[in-house]
Amino acid sequence: MKKPFRCKNCVMVSTRPRISFDSKGYCSACQWAEKKKNIDWKIREKKLRNLIKKHKKSNNTYDCIVAVSGGKDGSYVSFQLKNKYKLNPLTVTVRPPTETEIGKTNLSNFVKSGFENVLISPNEEAMHKLNKLGLIEMGFPYYGWLISVHTAIVRTAISNGISLIFYSEDGEVEYGGDQKHMDNGVYPIEYMKRAYLEGGYEKILKLSKLSKKKLFWYTFPSHKELKNLNLDVTHYGFYENWDPYRNYIISKKFCGLTESTSPNKGTYTNFAQNDQKLYALHTYFMFLKYGFGRTTQDTAIDIRRESLSREQAIKLIDMYDNFYPEGFFDSYCDYYKMTKSAFIENIDRWANKKILKKTKGKWELKNDFR
Repeated sequence: MKKPFRCKNCVMVSTRPRISFDSKGYCSACQWAEKKKNIDWKIREKKLRNLIKKHKKSNNTYDCIVAVSGGKDGSYVSFQLKNKYKLNPLTVTVRPPTETEIGKTNLSNFVKSGFENVLISPNEEAMHKLNKLGLIEMGFPYYGWLISVHTAIVRTAISNGISLIFYSEDGEVEYGGDQKHMDNGVYPIEYMKRAYLEGGYEKILKLSKLSKKKLFWYTFPSHKELKNLNLDVTHYGFYENWDPYRNYIISKKFCGLTESTSPNKGTYTNFAQNDQKLYALHTYFMFLKYGFGRTTQDTAIDIRRESLSREQAIKLIDMYDNFYPEGFFDSYCDYYKMTKSAFIENIDRWANKKILKKTKGKWELKNDFR
């Protein structure tokens, strides 16, 4: 493995899965940020209007489905589709396994602001088993929930005859990953499996040995069902210049979004990813496997939107990035039904020893690649 390095423009690290760099040392997300400055967004909006026209049916109660958690991005997308494009979206939420009070409040406020919502609570035994398998087999603490965020929403579209699904942004394009669909608004189910489920979908389902009945909300409909519906899945962020902070402001003003009273663990922000307790563990596993945490992720976004300098970002990374969630270990062990020694053993197994060293029981970077 080549020595890890940070993007010359932002601070994203070369170990991030599927990331690429140009000759200037700019990561794919920064290249995309530059490209966005020259995109004719009127043409992109025309594509959106044509897509809406293709799927809008006079005999349907709902025009589309929007995946939401009650957070800033799904709320913003729903608000725009309803108010700017005059659609009637059915919003769909998959209940997270360790939901927080602020997450429940935000979803409730979102619904009260004028949206119809289906809240799906998939089989609890399956959720627990798939999440634990994700933790052990992939170093992915909420893998079962992530599967259902895709499969359950597609199943809801099938069962309601709704042929257009909106997710928020394409994280691969926006944040530095697979750029394959940079110029394609609509994407296939296979892209979900490869990029968002990191190629582990079939493996984890098979290892679970659960019945088809229990896995209903964790499996995609058949190719025949998808073809008969003529389903299109898209990211709203393809059609306009995506700005997470603007989404937060709009959602706070119009959808009742509230933020944490203090910065979230492992970062300096307080308004994103507040819906479940496992997210702090997820970002710690990012650090274990790739050497960067939530602060690197957040500062890279703020640099690209020109609200933070690279020097400021490095200082914030030094302060917050290697957050060790030891204070949550008891609750995590209780959720996964693991002893603390087995839980820590699993952490150690996923630590990337090429870039990390263990000091006083805590994993730290060997070298400060910046």
